[in-house]
Amino acid sequence: MTLYAAYGTNLDPARMGERCPHSPLRTTGWLEGWRLTFGGEEHGWDGALSTLVQDPFEQVFVAVYDVPTQDEAALDEWEQADSGLYRKTKVRISTMTGEVVAWVYVLDAFEGGLPSAVTLGILADAAEAADAPDDYVGALRRRPCRSTGL
Repeated sequence: MTLYAAYGTNLDPARMGERCPHSPLRTTGWLEGWRLTFGGEEHGWDGALSTLVQDPFEQVFVAVYDVPTQDEAALDEWEQADSGLYRKTKVRISTMTGEVVAWVYVLDAFEGGLPSAVTLGILADAAEAADAPDDYVGALRRRPCRSTGL
């Protein structure tokens, strides 16, 4: 088993259970020294895609899952790591019981662009499902978003 730290839609344990049924939620915690941002707008069908960048003054709420090999391959496909859009990076997560090392997916594209309101809503709902603090969820819901133009 390896540890995976979800910061996007996979924060939601139910969604992660559908995508990776052999990967139980281990704990939640904080990825310190990183911030949630968006980029690769040209790759997304609905605005910029979620990613992480290093930032010494920020932190990101994450859900940590135990992921066996068979689920890791499925997750790579879901997160488009097999296409090169995202790459894996190992990071240190602070949890209530200490620090753990896990991998995260980081977008291999420039930062910039706005996510859609739908994307932000899904991220906020996923964070809420993972019991993220209310202020974290609220900040996600208040982030600027892209106008759909419809």
